[in-house]
Amino acid sequence: MTFAGAITLIGSKLLAFVPLRLIAAVSGPLATLGWWLAKSRRRVALTNLRLCFPDKSDAEREAIARGHFRAYVQAALEHGFLWNASGERIRQYVTLHDEQQWRRFREGEQQRPVEATNHKPVIWLCPHFIGLDACAIRISVDTSACSIYSTQSNPDIDRMFLEGRTRFGQSTIIARTEGVKPIVRAMREGLPFYYLPDMDFGLRDSVFVPFFGVNAATITGVSRLAKLTGAAVVPVIATQRPKGAGYDVRFYPAFDNFPSGDDVADARRVNAFIEDRVRENTPQYLWTHKRFKTRPPGEASLYG
Repeated sequence: MTFAGAITLIGSKLLAFVPLRLIAAVSGPLATLGWWLAKSRRRVALTNLRLCFPDKSDAEREAIARGHFRAYVQAALEHGFLWNASGERIRQYVTLHDEQQWRRFREGEQQRPVEATNHKPVIWLCPHFIGLDACAIRISVDTSACSIYSTQSNPDIDRMFLEGRTRFGQSTIIARTEGVKPIVRAMREGLPFYYLPDMDFGLRDSVFVPFFGVNAATITGVSRLAKLTGAAVVPVIATQRPKGAGYDVRFYPAFDNFPSGDDVADARRVNAFIEDRVRENTPQYLWTHKRFKTRPPGEASLYG
């Protein structure tokens, strides 16, 4: 095992023994330190907030960004718990709400149905709020699923991430480089697909549609995969509670008349849904990602 892998593994195991409320308490000071040290991430967050909320003052946007740093640090430290705790402890810490929104498509849900002919495939649409890993691991305690991930450059860290995220049930995580075929195969075997739709992956398979009024390269994979598999698209959002009290994971009603046959209109609809949830819980959205990195032809970079 590499040195970096060993340190990460040991750190994860040690964090599993730290009380969660203590993790929440120390996240504030650590986030303040990170605010001053991670200058590039701070600049990205403030740029995104300026673009998305031009009517807010500089002080208001900085308060949101600082709140995001604190929530992000807490979520990162909680991985020691999420990757090592028992299923029962995770159930107590992360609460699921309105599961009927997706289970109604899955009569007689099993861990991993061999034949899913009586089941409508399901895509869980999970935007990048800081609780997305808590959400995915909590769901996996009760229900096997599939998802995609970006391979880590360090093989030891990559293996640890995979083991932490797939230790319950028979969940499958597919490398992004493998393409769509393994995803379709897993969905046809009866696994719901946990899909993160709101990162900038460049021009390929993307269209430019507004996100808070700013053109953003938005993948069309949600509508294309729904059309290919006949899946219901059920949004799910994880919200971090204050003071280390856990998370609330809420499933929303499935999109009706989706896909519409118009990839651009569908991408607009996905972004509009995410905007509404961001307005409800602004600091916990992933503002440190360069959401507007890819620009339409002829437009200059928005990040300097």
